[in-house]
Formats: sequence, C-alpha cells, structure tokens
Amino acid sequence: MEREKFSSRLGFILISAGCAIGLGNVWRFPYVVGRYGGAAFVLIYLLFLLILGLPVVVMEFAVGRASQKSAAFSFEVLEPKGSKWHLGKAIAITGNYLLMMFYTTVAGWMVLYFVKMLMGDFVGMEAAEVGAEFGSMLSDPILMMAMMVIVVLLGFAVCGMGLQNGVEKITKWMMVCLLLLMLILAGNSILLKGGGVGLEFYLKPDFAKVKEAGVGEVVFAALGQSFFTLSIGIGALAIFGSYIGKEKRLTGEAVSVLCLDTLVAFMAGLIIFPACFAYNIEPDAGPSLIFITLPNVFNHMAGGRLWGALFFLFMSFAALSTVIAVFQNIVSFATDLTGCTVKKAVVCNAAAVIILSVPCVLGFNVWSGFMPLGEGTGVLDLEDFLVSNNLLPIGSLLYLLFCTSRYGWGFEKFLAEANAGTGIKFPRWVKVYVSYVLPVIILIIFLQGYWAKFWG
Repeated sequence: MEREKFSSRLGFILISAGCAIGLGNVWRFPYVVGRYGGAAFVLIYLLFLLILGLPVVVMEFAVGRASQKSAAFSFEVLEPKGSKWHLGKAIAITGNYLLMMFYTTVAGWMVLYFVKMLMGDFVGMEAAEVGAEFGSMLSDPILMMAMMVIVVLLGFAVCGMGLQNGVEKITKWMMVCLLLLMLILAGNSILLKGGGVGLEFYLKPDFAKVKEAGVGEVVFAALGQSFFTLSIGIGALAIFGSYIGKEKRLTGEAVSVLCLDTLVAFMAGLIIFPACFAYNIEPDAGPSLIFITLPNVFNHMAGGRLWGALFFLFMSFAALSTVIAVFQNIVSFATDLTGCTVKKAVVCNAAAVIILSVPCVLGFNVWSGFMPLGEGTGVLDLEDFLVSNNLLPIGSLLYLLFCTSRYGWGFEKFLAEANAGTGIKFPRWVKVYVSYVLPVIILIIFLQGYWAKFWG
C-alpha cells in the first residue's frame, strides 16, 4: 500500500512545528527566561537551538524520508546488513508512549481551565481562592481522569480521519488559530499599564543577571531548553519526514520548523512578562505561573474573563498539536509493525494510552504519597525525567551516530538525502562538528540532567 503524503509543504511545516510546539514553549520557556535573567538568556538559547537542535532535526527528517517508514522500521530499511541499529526503535516507541502518559493529563488541565475561564469560575476570587481551585482540581481524580480521556479521544479521533483529512487539515487550522491568538494576547499584554518594565526585562539583554544566576547554570539551562523544546530523539519528527517528497532540501524545512517553534516560545514571553510586571508578580514563579498567577492577573484585568479564556484556548491548542502529532506517530508504529488498519490502530492505542495515563492522574491524589525522585515529586516527575533526561538525549545520540558513522547509514548517504531537492544545503564542512563535537555535547546534557536531579 502506498504511503499517504501531505497535500502541501505548508501542512508538513505546520504539523512538524506543531509537534515541536508544546507546553515546553509556552509554559517552560517563559519560566526559565524569568529565572535566568531575561533577554541575555534568550540570546544564548537561540545560539544553542541553531548549533544543537537544527542538525538533529535534519537527521530525523532525513531518516524518515529515506526509509518511508516510522521509527518502528526506519533503521531496518537503512542500516548496513547484520548491524543492530534497529534495536534503537525501542527508545522511540517507549519515548512516544511515555511522553503521552503525562502530557495528556497536563493537556487536560489546559482544556479544563479554558472552560473554567469561559464560564467565569474565577470571577471575584481572591488570590488564595484561585490557588485553592488548582489544588482542588489536582485532588479530584475523577475530574482529571475525565479531562485526560477527552484529550486522548480527541487526539486519536483526528488521527483516525487520516493524514490529509484529519491530522493535516485540523492541525493546520489549530496552528493558524494559535498564531492569531498569540498576536491578540501579546498586543493586549504590551498595552497594559506598567507592562513596559516587563518588556525591557524580556527584550533588553542584561549580562549582569547571567553572572548573578551563575554563568554555568544559565548556559546549561539554555542548552537543555534548546534541546528539549523540539522533542528530538524519539522519532516524533522522523515520521513527518516519511510523508514528504524530495522537492525540498531538509535543512530549509528544519529551519522553518525551528523558526515557528521559537516564534511561539518568544510570543509566549511577550504575553506573560508585561502582565507579570504590570501586576507586580515574580516572573520566575515556575509552573504555578500558568494555573495560579495568571488567573489572578486576568481577574484584575479589564475584560479578563475573555482574555483568560483566549489564553487557555491558546495553551490547549499548543498542547493538542503535540498530542495529535505524537498520536500519529503511535498509529504509524502500529500499522508498520502489525500491518493492521489505521482504524484498528486508533481504537487499540486510544485504550492503551488511557490506561497508561492513569498513574499520572493518580499521582496527584490517591498515590500522592509515592515520591519516586525525593520529597515533593510524583509520578509525573518520574515520567518526565525518564523522557526528558534519558530517552530524548539517548535517542538524539542514536540518530546522530547513525547518520555520521560509517558503521551506520553514514554521512554521505545522509548528506545526499538531506540535500535532495532545492533550498538550503546541509553543509559538508560541519561533518567533524556533528560527528565528534555534537555527540559529546549531548552526552554532557545527559549526564548533567542526572547531576542536577540527584546531586545539584
């Protein structure tokens, strides 16, 4: 059976960007920028995105396009006879399922908060009451379970409609809405009285702040954020490479995806920082910023109920674009490995992901006594640590070595695939960098993740 293709290049770019654009951009990015000194951090982050993220994205796309398969079979198709690169599929398959085991729960929070804002649930509440509302949601396993199931069913329903009619059409629409919502929300934040200080903090580099936070710590935070924002290493982007033709070179396509990903992260900061400074709120408040601090801000804002609803609609789109992209990968694993129909893959995997997501939901209430990574941690922290600090760096290293080693696919074959078509060429002169320097950087990120978690 011939593999279904995207109907347009724009569809491919928006969906690949949708996979990369997620809660890491709109939740984690403003938080780490706030913690590590604003604009100076952003500049360091952009540099790492270019030298670290870009080559691995091109490699994932190349492996997908050359093999015309998902990560379940892409290594088998391209590896030298008798080699064992295909064993790496375990990392990709595990990574996609594990990511969805906690991502679906957080996406459910976003959808629930959109409904709450729309219904005016926070109107007239004091700061403590808004905080209690978040706590009340976390302690209610039935409500959280229901929202998680809605997200899973929505995501798989889109995948069940097919690549062009479902995933491409709906993700394109969601991404356009997401970008429009961002422009409206950013415009509103920038015009807030007192928001100018927040803009200055965000856009004017102050390297003294980097020194204050500790240069090493800031560099590692920027390195980590640039790496994790793209979901590289688990074949989540490779699958979209398998759905495109050879008309365009892959470096240009990867640059487009990176630009969109960065634009969304940057705009999230434009929405959040002026609002924080306008209402005297610390910009490094962490994840609670989204669910406790911002609802308070919207409460005090003229038309806050509308702005709050739009903000959480935007957050929901950011989360759902990733959910749909990863579910499409999971469906492809199933059809590639078993030869079953898309419909059967959708039904079986929807049931599997719902069951696998239950521990994360229960980790906030029934199983809250289970603290796998020390005091104050839960199931979500463990699952996030396994994906972010283990499977993403190890998987990225695998793609990198596969595309550069003569014992793998090899640099010449990778280069020929990446540079087929028109557009920006992947330069041959970076061979030494991607073969020897970049693997060491990724290894350092991997080790540093453990150091920060257990000894930092």
